[in-house]
Parts: sequence; structure tokens; C-alpha cells
Amino acid sequence: MKTSLQKFTACILLLLFAAVTANAQVAETKPAKRETIQIKTSAECDMCKDRLLKEMGNTAGVKKAELDLGTRVLTVTYATKKVSADQIRQAIAKIGYDADDVKANNKAFKKLPDCCQKGSGVDCKPGDGHKHEEGK
Repeated sequence: MKTSLQKFTACILLLLFAAVTANAQVAETKPAKRETIQIKTSAECDMCKDRLLKEMGNTAGVKKAELDLGTRVLTVTYATKKVSADQIRQAIAKIGYDADDVKANNKAFKKLPDCCQKGSGVDCKPGDGHKHEEGK
């Protein structure tokens, strides 16, 4: 009787160990879900681009960010478990830029250099340390 109970207990422990090990392997091989979004911004120049890319680099979960100044579209690849598309838009707005339908934070917008303020009519000048995209 004692031997049967020991065998039964050993089988249960073995099954539990196998289940835990199999579950851990599935969790390790399952990649984090990533998404890529495109966000229309109000970026104007290379300084804007640098500012936006720096902010995206400091945003948890953002894996990659690229800004096309010609179209003002920021393409962001991010881990969905760490950050949402809305949080990314809010981070952009917080530093002074429009992000799709999320308007720039007014206080942050006013701190941007004049030529970085959309609609200001001020162009970047040679020697400013930054330039607008060719053809603008």
C-alpha cells in the first residue's frame, strides 16, 4: 500500500513538472506582439525630427521610429504590452507637436523654436544648425 501511494505521488509530481516545463517553453518562444503605426505630425524641420525621434527613443515600448519630413508622417513600431498608440500620440503632443487628431500641448508648442511652430511662417535660416527638407 505504501509503495502504491509513493508511485502515485511520484507520477503526480512528474506530470506537474512536465506541465510547468511545457508552459514555460511556450511563454519563452511566444514573441511580444508588435505593431507599426503611422502618425501625421506637425513637424517642420530637422530639429523637429531630432526632438521627435529622441522622445520616441525615451518612450517605453517603442522599438523603432522614423520621420519622413516631406510628408510629416512618423512611423513607429512598438510593443503593445508596454505602450498603446494613444499613449504614443500623447507623448508627441506633450512635446509640442500635433499627432493625428491629438493637438499639441499649447505650453510645449510655444517653447518650440519659431521655425518649428507649424504655421508660424518663419523659415529656418542658414547657420541655425538645422534645415528644412529640400523643396519646402
